[in-house]
Amino acid sequence: MVHLMDLTMVISLLQPDPETYKLFDDVILMLEGQIVYQGPCKDVLEFFESIGFKCPDRKGVADFLQEVTSRKDQEQYWYKTEQPYRYIPIPEFTRAFKAFHIGQKIETNIRTPFVKSKTHPDALVKEKYGISNLDLLKACFHKEWLLTKRNYVLYIFKTFQLTFMSLVAMAVFFRTEMHVGSLEDGGKFFGSLFFALLIVMFNGMAELLLTVMRLPVFYKHRDSLLYPAWAFALPIWVLKIPLSLMEAGIWVSNILYYRICTRCQQNRSSCKHLGRLHLVADFSPWRIHSGQRQVSFLSFCHYFPCSKLAAPSYPLFYDTEPWMSWGFYASPMMYAQNALVINEFLSERWRAPNVYMRINASTVGEALLKSRGFFTKDYWFYVSIGALIGFSFLFNILFIVALTFLNPFGDTKSAIRDEGDVKNSNRNLFEGAEMTLKSTSTTSDDHIIRRGMVLPFRPLSLAFNHVSYSIDMPTEMKGRGVEGDRLQLLKDVSGAFRPGILTALVGVSGAGKTTLMDVLAGRKTGGRIEGDIFVSGYPKNQATFARVSGYCEQNDIHSPNVTVYESLLYSAWLRLSSEVITKKRKIFVHELMELMELNPIRDALVGHPGVDGLSIEQRKRLTIAVELVANPSIIFLDEPTSGLDARAAAIVMRTVRNTVDTGRTVVCTIHQPSIDIFESFDELILMRMGGQIIYAGPVGHYSCKLVEYFEAISGVPKIRNGYNPATWVLEVTSPATENQLNIDYAQIYFNSSLYQENQELIREISTPSSGSKDLFFHTEYAQPFLIQCKACLWKQHWSYWRNTQYNVTRFVTTVVIAVLFGVVFWKKGKKMEKQQDLLNILGALYAIVVFIGAINQNAVQPIFAIERTVFYRERAAGMYSSLPYAIAQVTIESIYITIQTSIYVFFLYPMIGFEWTTATVLWFYFYMLMSNIYFIMFGMMTMSLTPSPQISAVLIYFFQCLWNLFSGFIIPRPQIPKWSRWCYWGTPLSRTIYGLLTSQVGQQDLMFEVPGTGNTTVEGFMKKEFGFEYDFLPIVAAAHIGWILLFFFIFVCGIKYLNFQQR
Repeated sequence: MVHLMDLTMVISLLQPDPETYKLFDDVILMLEGQIVYQGPCKDVLEFFESIGFKCPDRKGVADFLQEVTSRKDQEQYWYKTEQPYRYIPIPEFTRAFKAFHIGQKIETNIRTPFVKSKTHPDALVKEKYGISNLDLLKACFHKEWLLTKRNYVLYIFKTFQLTFMSLVAMAVFFRTEMHVGSLEDGGKFFGSLFFALLIVMFNGMAELLLTVMRLPVFYKHRDSLLYPAWAFALPIWVLKIPLSLMEAGIWVSNILYYRICTRCQQNRSSCKHLGRLHLVADFSPWRIHSGQRQVSFLSFCHYFPCSKLAAPSYPLFYDTEPWMSWGFYASPMMYAQNALVINEFLSERWRAPNVYMRINASTVGEALLKSRGFFTKDYWFYVSIGALIGFSFLFNILFIVALTFLNPFGDTKSAIRDEGDVKNSNRNLFEGAEMTLKSTSTTSDDHIIRRGMVLPFRPLSLAFNHVSYSIDMPTEMKGRGVEGDRLQLLKDVSGAFRPGILTALVGVSGAGKTTLMDVLAGRKTGGRIEGDIFVSGYPKNQATFARVSGYCEQNDIHSPNVTVYESLLYSAWLRLSSEVITKKRKIFVHELMELMELNPIRDALVGHPGVDGLSIEQRKRLTIAVELVANPSIIFLDEPTSGLDARAAAIVMRTVRNTVDTGRTVVCTIHQPSIDIFESFDELILMRMGGQIIYAGPVGHYSCKLVEYFEAISGVPKIRNGYNPATWVLEVTSPATENQLNIDYAQIYFNSSLYQENQELIREISTPSSGSKDLFFHTEYAQPFLIQCKACLWKQHWSYWRNTQYNVTRFVTTVVIAVLFGVVFWKKGKKMEKQQDLLNILGALYAIVVFIGAINQNAVQPIFAIERTVFYRERAAGMYSSLPYAIAQVTIESIYITIQTSIYVFFLYPMIGFEWTTATVLWFYFYMLMSNIYFIMFGMMTMSLTPSPQISAVLIYFFQCLWNLFSGFIIPRPQIPKWSRWCYWGTPLSRTIYGLLTSQVGQQDLMFEVPGTGNTTVEGFMKKEFGFEYDFLPIVAAAHIGWILLFFFIFVCGIKYLNFQQR
């Protein structure tokens, strides 16, 4: 393409094999931000030879270029023996290149002015984007529509959820129970309209996470100038309009509106109005904060309380302090709520004469609006509609502005460098990138531990014979016409792994390498396994095998906020026997850090992959060390060199070689290895598509055994000099070559003498040696229950302590919310003259509980989602049971929640002005603490029961709606129909509202005014209107503890019995 179309193309590669490298014309070698060489590939070796370095014959040029500039690898390529070697630093290479004839030629070309007449002016791109604005918008609309169609399951689920919530609301606000005509009858209507508004608002919160999950792709597209932010945002807004109208129709027209028996005037349909509310409240207020994931979270926290100021039973406009009146008019919720209640209570059926003289109003509807502090003029309906439309445009404009100018938070992609650590150079474990330490001896006597370790281990072998693995036929394949009920992934595979022998599993993608390793290691969570697996002559028992084996996954899963040393110490703490004392355990960890070359980065945080912390190569070494620190006898490594450059891959394989030299059994799946890496293996198992073995035997010196085997097959082309044996063997065994030669490699191997030799070896290893014993441990886990709890809590402590983003956000949010609510509800706890004063306090308690609880509930889910993947790995390794992990997770969260609650109460309690007695303060703190804990517990529980944060968010939204409906705030318990009242007792939020309100004002015998009834005591009104009794507080407190224990039990069951990893 480059030569035919005269294109300029620059490609970066990690591990190019010699054949790939030869396809390039020029090469640019960069190190430490400097260009060491730039020029023709054919001249690069000449440049380095002029300095004194020569590439060996069986060395890939690309590998040589990356190693010759390294401090540890450079000396082995020095060929001017008549001169003493000294390390050549990078600046000296760059100076040498400038003096080299290629460098001088480039310098001359740069100084020569470009002749503009050689190119046409239109050849240069002058537009920022490749297509017109209209075409950009069309393309983004098409993409958004495609994503909407492919997310149909989510939208169907949301629609079903909304329908169900409508049915629940219909059962609570049943039309036969919704009476009209008096002041007492209006309370239920206020509650039903407010609940409809909450449903709309929380429905928008469920969309927030979906938008956030798409931001990384958007930022990549935006920075690549694929499209601007407005082209991304507008289709999201416009395409959600039909969905919002449909949801509004379900909620208002078809189910709730006429079932509850609310009314609309002919000249303004409330159905259409709530449809508009969906457009605003469903998306706009929330999506503006998704411009940045973490940074906008605080803005979200600041905005949300203001948007709630005008909700019913919150402070009336004329009750708020003068300096807070702006918040009333700045709240979209105020306009939405006023539009709904004006539409209802200024209708015909509420125009009965007002008989309650203390409220200056001509009709019952107007009196109800005045008693709750809403506007009473008809034109405010249209003002509210206009304001909502304005807010919709404003929020979407701000959303576009945020996406245009803000960048993703924390996108540093930094890594800890350890190569240049001169202080640790005296440890020099480097033994050459060519891995010359390998031994091809395969005798059973060669089990000598070549490197002394403080902890002994038992060398073990692993044999598998006629193993097959199959799964249910995927639906997609059945749809393509594939017959059969089972899909065979492994077919009659046999082999053996021995101590001190490094074995490679090689094959094309999809050949079954990782599948075979997962089957042997016991990591498969489904499917059917057939065949025999033996460990040193005894049938494999997974419970004991997990104690003597290690499995290094390809994805390098670690807790991001602990250091390298802490990761290893934690693994050793839980996986080494309880008989190993602490001092010896730490010595063993230090030995392994030296073996894995991790000492230079021992105090570095692991970090998130591709974002911060360790580099890919460092994470690979840490992954190996975390498994090796368990002192296993058998180690499985899945693609340990994937994603690494040639030098980093050589470092990883050097540490793997060091591990083998301790006498352990090590098996690696490997993909596209270089010559050096491939020939560092002792034995090879080669697999083809379909999960069949076509070669199992020694690699040989310079791959001679492997090459001899395949070259002996008639028709197989000979390997060329200098060709990568791994590349060659994959090419000659490809399905295309197999069909071309009309041969069956699996059948040839089955009929070969090599297969018979392997079967004899398998029979030998599968037979117990005299005097040997089967693996046996007295306990399932290496450490007792209390030590498991202590170790898990220790790691969670450091993980949370160093997670400053989570903690700072949590505490700053708490202070901001507490101060803002304190200002809004300033000294409302001291005012008790009329019914609305009590409802103001109820609204205040409802707001301070629901908001901080919902924030905690949503914030903990991504934190636990990250740690859950680590938990799956650690549990599969047999480190601990589910209960200690759950106890540690809940304990550390409870500690931080206790601190958070203390800060919250410290600001809120005196600002609201509740009574300063020991009982009221302690009850207030207790219920706030318990509510925050059960909100956190519920968030972790739903995350443990669902496969992803997105689904968990939708599930939480559903329960948040139920909890709000049956909290006792929207509709008091005595007014709930008897057939729905059990839901009130089954809602933890109702217990919290009960406890908080009753503990603060439940014993007051003050007389206050109740519209339509007269004067009554506070205690009597609470018992009649809400069913709250002060003597019931201890039972309410016990109910909180019961809810927490219930959520904790479900959480433990979720992480114990559910595994959403598909293996």
